Amino acid sequence: MSKKAFIFPGQGSQYIGMAKDLFENSVEAKEMIKTADDMLGINLSYIMFNGPVEELKQTEFTQPAIFLHSVILASLMRTVDAEASAGHSLGEYSAYVASGTIQFHEAIKLVRARGVAMQQAGEQNKGAMAAVIGLDAITVEEICNEASADEVVQCANFNSPGQVVISGSVIGVKRALESCKTAGAKIVKELVVSAAFHSPLMEPAKEKLKNAIIQTNFYQSRFPVYTNVSSRPVNSVEEIKNKLYEQITAPVRWEESMRNMINDGIEEFYEVGPGNVLQGLLKRINPDIKRFGIDKYEDLERYL
Repeated sequence: MSKKAFIFPGQGSQYIGMAKDLFENSVEAKEMIKTADDMLGINLSYIMFNGPVEELKQTEFTQPAIFLHSVILASLMRTVDAEASAGHSLGEYSAYVASGTIQFHEAIKLVRARGVAMQQAGEQNKGAMAAVIGLDAITVEEICNEASADEVVQCANFNSPGQVVISGSVIGVKRALESCKTAGAKIVKELVVSAAFHSPLMEPAKEKLKNAIIQTNFYQSRFPVYTNVSSRPVNSVEEIKNKLYEQITAPVRWEESMRNMINDGIEEFYEVGPGNVLQGLLKRINPDIKRFGIDKYEDLERYL
């Protein structure tokens, strides 16, 4: 039997109509969506199904929306026995629910608190993010270090070979992008985001998240979750909490996480949630590895 892993997408994978077909075709999905609306005291499902897109793009709604879509799918995919899991940024919370580390009804409140805290931090500390294509990670890191002498800028996501996302102050990011162009980057592209995620500008969100983490019950994971911060699984509940706290301002080590999972024997990856971003990254990291996408109800039907 092939060793399988679930991987969960992060912010940016949302779309209008997400999870609507799950709601219409599955009693369990309908219950989970209603529970989320009730727990949060907002009509999250309406925003997911109908938009408007400007509202769905707000971090405070985007994060619980993607999380909810992902964990419903994972919950319905009981016939696929995952032996490991990872999630890109926000997706790490979905991974912890799939592994039994956090219960769904508590996790949805935690994710909402994270989204609100990060949105507020973004309003407080205006920032930018940009993708750099075609330079190796070490070069981009060196450029960020130079550009951050009197501005904030650092690598935010190490996504795949030759794809690094940087994050920080508007001036810091612009300065780093100019240097990346000079160093021979194929593409530099500012991202349409509301904040400088995974940078020191998110510091105000950390304390708010810390309080939300303290109020959440954590349990021993059923299988390893490879964390963004270390690219390795952590074992103790305390360490899991610390890594989620650190993750807000630390880079997402996605490429390393995927390589570590493959080295540890994972042969099949299932991207569980909206979109197909992670399958694309995986293809660049290791084109030979088997990858599947589970987003719509029809994708699920093969496994039900």
